[in-house]
Amino acid sequence: MTVYTAPGDIERESMRIISAQLEEMGITLPLECREVVLRAIHTTADFDYAKNLVFTPGVAEAGIQALKRGVPIVTDTNMALSGINRAACSRLGVERYCYMADPQVAQQAAETGSTRAVAAVDRWAAEHPQGIFAVGNAPTALLRMAELIKSGRLRPALVIAVPVGFVNVVESKEEILHLCREKNIPIIAAMGRKGGSTVAAAICNALLYQASPRQM
Repeated sequence: MTVYTAPGDIERESMRIISAQLEEMGITLPLECREVVLRAIHTTADFDYAKNLVFTPGVAEAGIQALKRGVPIVTDTNMALSGINRAACSRLGVERYCYMADPQVAQQAAETGSTRAVAAVDRWAAEHPQGIFAVGNAPTALLRMAELIKSGRLRPALVIAVPVGFVNVVESKEEILHLCREKNIPIIAAMGRKGGSTVAAAICNALLYQASPRQM
């Protein structure tokens, strides 16, 4: 047994193991989405992401180019925010935001009887209407995004739709995917019930590392 202690060595060996297992499973990943899928599997140890992640044509390159332009990343949980690589964002001049704990968002949610996720998306539309939106927890955020896209208040540079759970999760992903395809908005979605904040962060990081390669 080889004992790996350096973080870079551990990650490289992990990716080698993942790639080898995918090959054993007879799965060949398209080059464009390969890094995203590998990192999602690396984060979760769940090979289902090789099948349930859906990509619109050119989405990875669109995300990479948006990051190179310094387009901000907005997410629906502080967990995802903390998982998005700060150093990579700094190299690219990309700001990261999450408004779930913002007092104004909490107040709006209370006044309107909505969820904080819905109120946060309204904040996204006001401050970052063309941002990169990474949703890993709240299907209500995806449903509100769909409403605002239809009304013209949002035109995301990229949508990452990977909430996890049982209530409205599958339906919200299907709705936002259909709408983004119709509106020609780049989207990466994890179909079905699986997903989560760690997956949202992993997808962001996969794109960030391609936009600004790391020294490992």
